[in-house]
Amino acid sequence: MFILNEKEREYRFGDSGPKYLMKGPRMNFAVVQFHTGQDFKAHYHNVMEENFFILEGEVDIVVDGVVHHLTQGDLIHIEPGETHYVVNQSGGTVKMVSTLAPYQEVDKVEIEDYKY
Repeated sequence: MFILNEKEREYRFGDSGPKYLMKGPRMNFAVVQFHTGQDFKAHYHNVMEENFFILEGEVDIVVDGVVHHLTQGDLIHIEPGETHYVVNQSGGTVKMVSTLAPYQEVDKVEIEDYKY
């Protein structure tokens, strides 16, 4: 058992990207923040399923070429093998929760030059 406050961790890119509150042993749990125009590389997972729950703002999540515009309160579930790309094209910051399970040390396959 453990307890921690998100303020005890940092975003990967200073004030944006994922902030992992837990990595393994059975799942990853992160708070993710993107400002207008920010994104991350399209990728898929071989084993892990990924969920995003939108806490604040709005964001586009592209899954296998289909754009899903998500807003506060929306949840998207992404199966292993589904290529996904996240981009914030809104006028504000988006903050969301990301979960990945079952935990795998290395499971992310990035897609170069992804077009949707």
